[in-house]
Amino acid sequence: MNADPATPVLPQGAGFALRPWRGDDLDSLVEYADNAEVSRGLSDRFPYPYTRQDGERFLEGQVVDFAHPVFAIEVGGRAVGGIGAHPGRGERAHGAEFGYWLGRPLWGAGLMTRVVAAFAPWAMRQLALYRLHATVLDENPASARVLLKNGFEEEGVQRCAVYKHGRVHDLRVFAKVRRSLQDAT
Repeated sequence: MNADPATPVLPQGAGFALRPWRGDDLDSLVEYADNAEVSRGLSDRFPYPYTRQDGERFLEGQVVDFAHPVFAIEVGGRAVGGIGAHPGRGERAHGAEFGYWLGRPLWGAGLMTRVVAAFAPWAMRQLALYRLHATVLDENPASARVLLKNGFEEEGVQRCAVYKHGRVHDLRVFAKVRRSLQDAT
């Protein structure tokens, strides 16, 4: 039971729950984040190697704004990944960009597809969004499949948008939209 009616009920699904990050997540955060394959598809604010100091900075809110919906993905009582949305501002306040990551040992079992299936409609309802979008590095087809399986449409490619690991990469843009806040998400 949610004691505070102003606090939204967070999405859950088969084999996972989304919840706020906690200070006691540090060990599992570092364990699952410290992987070159995980870092490869994310922005440079998610470093590799991922140290305890990186985890402390993240949990203290120095890396992302915890005023926005930024959640730990919990499996078996441990934080094994994260998902969050960053709402736009001004004339773009009707939309948000979101991103996610998952520890390498949990890849390939459909977990992130289920997480996005729960989070995306929740975020669109909770934030009253007409648009939710994500960008995917050209070298990350698995992430693109997660979005496509969840009804996101590929809108195009931002060519030569990112310089990472010594080379230029394209970013694929995916979005889910609705024309009315009453439309199903």
